Amino acid sequence: MRSNRKVEENFLWDHIMKNHFTIAWTFPKLVVSSILLISIICIFYNLSFSNASNPSNHRSNIINTLHVVDQAMPPPVSSPPKLGPPEKTTLHHLVFGIAASARLWEHRKNYIKLWWKPQEMRGTVWLDKTVANRSDDHLLPPVKISCDTSKFKYKNLKGHYSAIRISRIVSETLRLGFEDVRWFVMGDDDTYFVPENLVRVLSKYDHNQLYYIGSLSESHLQNIHFSYGMAYGGGGFAISYPLAKALAKMQDRCIQRYPGLYGSDDRIHACMAELGIPLTKEPGFHQYDVYGSLLGLLSAHPVAPLISIHHLDVVEPIFPNVNRVQALQRLKVPIKLDSAAIMQQSVCYDKTRSWTISVSWGYTVQIYRGIFSVREMEMPARTFLNWYKRADYTGFSFNTRPVARHACQKPFVFYLSNALYNKNTNQTASEYVQHRLPSSECKWNMADPSRIERVQVYKKPDPHLWDKAPRRNCCRVLPRKKKGTMVIDVGVCGEDDEFGVSSPPQAELWATFDGLSLASNEGHRNVILEMDDLQVVNMLNHVDVVDSSCTVITSIRGLLDCQWNVKIERVYREGNVATDCLAHMDSTASYGLCILRDVPSRLASILSED
Repeated sequence: MRSNRKVEENFLWDHIMKNHFTIAWTFPKLVVSSILLISIICIFYNLSFSNASNPSNHRSNIINTLHVVDQAMPPPVSSPPKLGPPEKTTLHHLVFGIAASARLWEHRKNYIKLWWKPQEMRGTVWLDKTVANRSDDHLLPPVKISCDTSKFKYKNLKGHYSAIRISRIVSETLRLGFEDVRWFVMGDDDTYFVPENLVRVLSKYDHNQLYYIGSLSESHLQNIHFSYGMAYGGGGFAISYPLAKALAKMQDRCIQRYPGLYGSDDRIHACMAELGIPLTKEPGFHQYDVYGSLLGLLSAHPVAPLISIHHLDVVEPIFPNVNRVQALQRLKVPIKLDSAAIMQQSVCYDKTRSWTISVSWGYTVQIYRGIFSVREMEMPARTFLNWYKRADYTGFSFNTRPVARHACQKPFVFYLSNALYNKNTNQTASEYVQHRLPSSECKWNMADPSRIERVQVYKKPDPHLWDKAPRRNCCRVLPRKKKGTMVIDVGVCGEDDEFGVSSPPQAELWATFDGLSLASNEGHRNVILEMDDLQVVNMLNHVDVVDSSCTVITSIRGLLDCQWNVKIERVYREGNVATDCLAHMDSTASYGLCILRDVPSRLASILSED
């Protein structure tokens, strides 16, 4: 028992001593380790300080550091070369697909020869069957036969099955593998193109995007029947290369879904709708769904480049006393001199003789007795019928004005006879000769334009005309050099150019129209209109029988036909004190149009005395 207790006491003693020795030994060890660590840090600090105090070592360290950094950095990547401006679109970038038939090829190929440039242009004429080779084939695009389309259904009873063949021309032309193509241009064999203006228009657009560019029909009913969002193929349309590729992938399946459509262009439009591509409208493409003379349309051409003229076999020759091909041949000279300006209209006045002059450069000059506003002159005169051969002005998709029947109001038309370019003055000189027609004698007491035999027009070429915002050129009547000759200068409008001139009767008519419009809008149903111009009073009291091409007369006639009572009376100038009072108030006012709800005090006293 004792021995066991002793053993336990010895064990406890040994354990206590052992822990005591461990604690005692650990503390000095920790102190020694701390001293050693501090000593090492001091040694490194001293070495670093000594190295830093040595400039050669400092530079060496910097060099070594830079050397290491140089090795760590990747080699510099050479920046890509700066790209120059993109290459401009030229005729080389256009490929034409021309729809033609073997039956009419011998005749209509003469239209193509007028505008086709074999050394500069690329394209293909697509026929329904083979034709004989001719000696003039080198002046035309290559001819190919369209693929068989018998697998496609066609159910339109009024149309022709060839519409399917023609609708596939763009896709077939794409598959020929032309290189460096930006635009595919579709047209018919009876279409005349102005290639330079076509390039100008297409250059505005990014050919890498999906574009479908063309224009509408001149016939309102045609546009309703087919679509106001469709490019009419006869007038021509352009499809960018990426869009042509997208069309070719799906067109055959698309055509199968529309067997009831009439023509080729509405099939193209249907596929464009499925692709989600809207029509981009350019007014220079002309379908010309009209009959008769194009004089009214071409002499008042929109402020846009002339691109195409279609239906050459339907409309009359654009110049008199020649056939259609000879007439178009005459346009080659002015197009060569200044293609951007061909058919562009400008309006000016011979104030000494009270004449209005309309110049359609490279085509016609027209002289009118009297003063007409530019607003009227820019409307085409209806020298043509609509596509349904009716003289109905509501059948057109644009504003028109009637052709004057009164002998004194008919224009004197001068057609282009020649044009040339003067290098010394950098000017074109074009001459226009009067086209005389039998007419009744005019008894108006004013200068007679029939005494003018020819008109000379001077103009500087402006190839960059359409690089700027669209604006009509101005013209100026120059002093006469020869008897029977009128000289006109056409060019960019200046700050001092007058854009409109009105005669007193015309000013009275426009004031009448504005006044009647205000009265009608205000809801008045009984109106007395007084004025001191007897000529205008007589004209308005017989407005139904007045034969005039003046637009304001037509507008007033429409107002008078409304359901209200309008009495037009003449008042002598001396007795029209109330009007003088209102005119004086208008001249001293700082505002524009003012509608008086109450009678002004000055006017009230005058009315009470009247």
